[in-house]
Amino acid sequence: MQNCQDTFSATFTSYNELFGYQQQVSSRSQWSHCAVNQLHVEPLNPNSSCYPALKEFAPGVSSEAVEDSFNNLGLAIRFDQKLYPVRETAYKSLLDRAKVSGSGLNKLTKTELAQVLNTFLSHFRSEALVLVRDEKISAVHSGDESDYAILPIDLLLGTLQAKLDVRFPGNVFDAGYSDHAITSASWELPDQKDDLIGTYTKLLDAKGKSAMASRLTPGIRFLTSDTGIASAKVSALLIGGQHPIHIGSCVAVDHRHKSSIADFDAALDQLFAQFGESMSRLQHLLEVELDYPVNAMTRVCKKLSMPKKAAVEAIAMYEMTYGGGAATAHDVFLAMQEIPFIMKTSGAPESKLLALEENMARALTLNWNEYDLAKAVEY
Repeated sequence: MQNCQDTFSATFTSYNELFGYQQQVSSRSQWSHCAVNQLHVEPLNPNSSCYPALKEFAPGVSSEAVEDSFNNLGLAIRFDQKLYPVRETAYKSLLDRAKVSGSGLNKLTKTELAQVLNTFLSHFRSEALVLVRDEKISAVHSGDESDYAILPIDLLLGTLQAKLDVRFPGNVFDAGYSDHAITSASWELPDQKDDLIGTYTKLLDAKGKSAMASRLTPGIRFLTSDTGIASAKVSALLIGGQHPIHIGSCVAVDHRHKSSIADFDAALDQLFAQFGESMSRLQHLLEVELDYPVNAMTRVCKKLSMPKKAAVEAIAMYEMTYGGGAATAHDVFLAMQEIPFIMKTSGAPESKLLALEENMARALTLNWNEYDLAKAVEY
């Protein structure tokens, strides 16, 4: 798979690999300001003048990049007298610049869509901030200085690793992932197990869950995007099960209001306190007794809009194994962790799994007694 393809992704087993890759990505990233009304959208279809005529495109744009956009979003953008194919990651931000939305756009041909976008874009003199990377336009952010703030991912990673080395010595890089939409990485914090989750593991021991307590290690996950998908955030994890357990967002810096790497560095100082708050919410679930745990699980999954097929399978698995009687909200929350595992084994993309885990962590903030009802509910 080539970098220019919309579906390109890479995984990393060491921090140095991920950091080196992101340094290369930064060197390949071209950020340009232009007026919104100077953006001109052109369709990529057999009848358009720019397809498959490669000479129409900016220097360095390959036939593979044009063909890939033809098979995906099907649009190109001309600005500063240069034409680039458009990556799917840029579509939402392009609609935002044109201030147009609606499901009806999906019913238009590429030619009709280009015409609609150009009509709306022509009315705005505000600035756009265009990201060109790996031969395509990857984002069309607002260029207002109080709006989108560029936070290079390699600098974010370097800042995070330096902070971890000071605050959590002995941290171990677990895994990294990057595609055109997001970049994520996780670290284990084995030397801080007693400090961060000691109280929790003692509670698990007291409830006969010593095997689980011994496996778990505290960790953190870094997640960011420079195409408008996510802020720069670091979240608390529990690592050691078949899938990492996301226990809530710790710190985040939005790509807005002139945010800087220094702001991200300052936010990381809150990491230890926020981790403790997340663990307190998880520990509280051990105290919440449920009379109808299967019903509660079903209602919570519906509340959080869990993927139906995977959720129904996880609910059925729990119903078969819990053996009847009362259970705790903690038992159900752990049973819900089967959902991302099921999704992963069925080939769900990493970006979808990360969003799912983050959404599932909202279960820690719910009043579980409101979902513990005798009346069964269909998913």
